[in-house]
Amino acid sequence: MVQMVAWITSLVFMLLIAAVFLVVAIKSKEKREYEPIVKKWYKARTFYGAILVILIIGVSLYTLRLIPFNQPVYSEGEEPTIVDVEAFQFGWNITETEFKVGEPVEFHVTSQDVNHGFGIYDEDMEIIAQTQAMPDYTNKVYITFDEPGTYEILCLEYCGLAHHQMVAELVVK
Repeated sequence: MVQMVAWITSLVFMLLIAAVFLVVAIKSKEKREYEPIVKKWYKARTFYGAILVILIIGVSLYTLRLIPFNQPVYSEGEEPTIVDVEAFQFGWNITETEFKVGEPVEFHVTSQDVNHGFGIYDEDMEIIAQTQAMPDYTNKVYITFDEPGTYEILCLEYCGLAHHQMVAELVVK
């Protein structure tokens, strides 16, 4: 649906720009006094620029509210299971790998050596959570597993020759 709207919007704007170019090409053959044209189009350009800025700000504010900022996904009285994750070339040190369905989990992710990407994938290999594992810094990922199964943790950032072997599993019962 969103792709269709983007496609149609792009097409409309491309046609609008083509129409403007066509009008300019046709009008360029006419001989007229230059100064009044400059004043008229400075006003049009100012108006057009202001509309574009307002439109971009509006679209940005509207779409930014949809970004799922990394916030806890559990209620206030509920205590999450804290799991420390340390990445290293080419593996993961994870303090706990078995969870229950509906159990809130808070991963504290860091790295011993270089940057790594911490991505949690479900059984269909669709990413459900991700963050960066960086040396001397701890990122937090909040997740509550809704379905039982085996989830894989993969490194999302190339970290060396054995990067493809940097895999771990989480089991949710």
